[in-house]
Amino acid sequence: MLDGLPTTSAPAAALAAVDVGSYAPVLLLIFMAITFAVANVAVSLILGPRRSGVVKDTVYESGMKAVGSARKRFNVRFYLIAMIFLVFDIEIIFLYPWGVTFPNLNMNAPEALVWLGRIGFFLLTTVVAYIYGYRKGVFQFD
Repeated sequence: MLDGLPTTSAPAAALAAVDVGSYAPVLLLIFMAITFAVANVAVSLILGPRRSGVVKDTVYESGMKAVGSARKRFNVRFYLIAMIFLVFDIEIIFLYPWGVTFPNLNMNAPEALVWLGRIGFFLLTTVVAYIYGYRKGVFQFD
């Protein structure tokens, strides 16, 4: 304490040193997204038609009228296709940053071989997942 005033701690001083202006582009983007969403809903409520009737209020899905119950069983193949899609989707998500980072590594360094081994293992597991799906008949659309 100097002159009866408490001194600031190190974390508070570090927090005060953060430039709030550097967050302005992110805040602007969030503001634009919220404004766009609210404007679309408001304009569609104002300009959209409000007619209703027997035909308009009926259930309509994917170009077909609803027939039967929605509680019927689906073939497990649909779920397997979804899982295979997720496997390849996740693969691309992880492969892109690796592909951007790997050329920047020193190829003579030992960590370059570790990075190559990691992506090799990742691609191997993806190939195993693809073979598993193929053997289960996921890709046969009969």
